[in-house]
Amino acid sequence: MLSSRVHLLPTTVQLVHSLISTSSRSFMDLKALLSSLNDFASLSFAESWDNVGLLVEPSPPHTVNTLFLTNDLTEEVMEEALQKKADLILSYHPPVFRPMKRITWKTWKERLVIKALENRVGIYSPHTAYDAAPQGVNSWLAKGLGACTSRPIHPSKAASCLTEGTHRVEFSVSHTQDLGKVISAVKGIAGVSVTSFSVRTEDEDQTRISLNCTQQALMEVVAFLSQNTQLYQKTEIVSLEKPLLLHTGMGRLCTLEESVSLATMVERIKRHLKLSHVRLALGVGRTLESQVKVVALCAGSGSRVLQGAEADLYLTGEMSHHDILDAASQGINVILCEHSNTERGFLSDLRDMLGAHLEKKINIILSETDRDPLHVV
Repeated sequence: MLSSRVHLLPTTVQLVHSLISTSSRSFMDLKALLSSLNDFASLSFAESWDNVGLLVEPSPPHTVNTLFLTNDLTEEVMEEALQKKADLILSYHPPVFRPMKRITWKTWKERLVIKALENRVGIYSPHTAYDAAPQGVNSWLAKGLGACTSRPIHPSKAASCLTEGTHRVEFSVSHTQDLGKVISAVKGIAGVSVTSFSVRTEDEDQTRISLNCTQQALMEVVAFLSQNTQLYQKTEIVSLEKPLLLHTGMGRLCTLEESVSLATMVERIKRHLKLSHVRLALGVGRTLESQVKVVALCAGSGSRVLQGAEADLYLTGEMSHHDILDAASQGINVILCEHSNTERGFLSDLRDMLGAHLEKKINIILSETDRDPLHVV
């Protein structure tokens, strides 16, 4: 009897340790996690046509212990996520993109939504927000080129202007006009902020009025000024531009510290993406020994982003046949790696970055079944 007790002791200790480990796990409320994810890379970086953010939400409250990362959420990947007890799936590509008119068992994307809701699993997609982010997919792709400096091909703009309003209206009021009446009138228009300062023009002291206006207020301001020909003739209207965001935007234009042959660049890219083959279109007059100094890249589908970029090489997942011909005719080499092969490797870096950003409050795991659907045979 004594030996039996001694034999059971390790099992008992192991069970107690398991219970302690389980109880000490950290959780995050879904809304708090979404806020942290947006702090990591703002959804405002995403393209206007994209469908990003929380796509499927279980009924609240919903807590997250395990965040599951995948490039594409297929039915096979969903089964893996459920087996691994995921509470939130971060799918780089949005599995719900076009509007759904019904949720039935008929199509695979509808089945994804059903399974997620039945198992209380949320689905979140960052897509082009992560493409544009300074620490995002395109910056990761550029790491495979070698030492280089890079900048976005299409820089992102801030969500709003540095100052209030969308337009600035400026006009001068001479000393012969009723300054108080003019200022009082424009201040009475909703959506207008007013500043004034003294100027001297043509040997005459004047007061310069500067108005920041919303789009709607602009029409009322113009209507008011048009009633006074003297004011209206001296009016300047400027559209306020949203400032560009540093290191943020679509694609990357990368300048290598030292030129390398195209053959060397091909091997670097294959090594970085862990691929045995890539597709290569030589630019007119180029060979594998031609030097590469500037690379324009775009993870995924690069036709639109890369169009017009001046570079020795275009690197992307896929491009249309005719866009490849256009690039080659200009002497630009093109390397295609298949769409998701230029994105998926980023998830390993993302796991580490999110782990640090979220202070290891939750478990973050990578899909093992997610893969590009195309294979070289």
